[in-house]
Amino acid sequence: MKLLVPAVLMGLICGIIIFAFRRPKEKTGLADEDQMEGDEDTNHEITISEVPYLVNGQTSLGLLSFPNKPEKKCPVVIVVPEWWGLTDFTKKQAIRLAKQGYVAFVVDLYGNGVIASNPEEARHLSDGFYKNPKLAALNINQAITLSRTLSVADESKAAVIGYCFGGSMALSFANLGNKVDGVVSFHSGLKIVPPGNGMSAAVLVCHGDNDIFVPAETVRNFKKQMDDAGVNYRFISYPGATHSFTNPDATEMGKRFSIPIEYNEEAAQTSWNDMITFFNQIFH
Repeated sequence: MKLLVPAVLMGLICGIIIFAFRRPKEKTGLADEDQMEGDEDTNHEITISEVPYLVNGQTSLGLLSFPNKPEKKCPVVIVVPEWWGLTDFTKKQAIRLAKQGYVAFVVDLYGNGVIASNPEEARHLSDGFYKNPKLAALNINQAITLSRTLSVADESKAAVIGYCFGGSMALSFANLGNKVDGVVSFHSGLKIVPPGNGMSAAVLVCHGDNDIFVPAETVRNFKKQMDDAGVNYRFISYPGATHSFTNPDATEMGKRFSIPIEYNEEAAQTSWNDMITFFNQIFH
């Protein structure tokens, strides 16, 4: 399946988006500092914009966040949400990234800002992407292209991160041979597209040691695939952490839907720091 957006239309879309970025009074603001506790540079002003973009003729509603006056050009980081869709959690992660000097774009894989209201709906929405990760790759690549049009963006540096379902899509994106500097997965499934010959990205896997959705055998098989392909990767297990350990809403969601997920503040912050260390290594 190919991205079917005529060049003229693509240029018009990019022009409209760039114009929107030049209207800071409508788009700028300080992020919620409660969400920034423990992060650096919490007082820098950033821009937060909803960005419509087209993939295969369908409108997606992404969220873009970036620093207004960075000291240097900013690497691009694409954020792929959990299977719920583009929720407040992933929006806040993008804001955190912008506060630390990155151009962050949260993709909308489902289109039109659709958010699942329960696990059954989320499973239905995500199923097609699990079966064909190239669909997610089209969306991610479009987000990278749009992010690079920003004057503050460093066009030569890009990474993809993802949470749960989004982490699986991020890993498959790299394994399919798409060119980015690195990918990071948080509490993702590991039954993904095997790494191909064109796989060149560095990989960081942030895994909950108590994630019952990812059995030890799956972890072993994943590591063997990566080792056999000679992938530059690091696999970190966080003791006591379950599936969805980075999401502050996970505990309540787990109780509501009777699924074994739980927020783990220590693992969430440690894995965030591990990601920033990873970025410092691949971008410098």
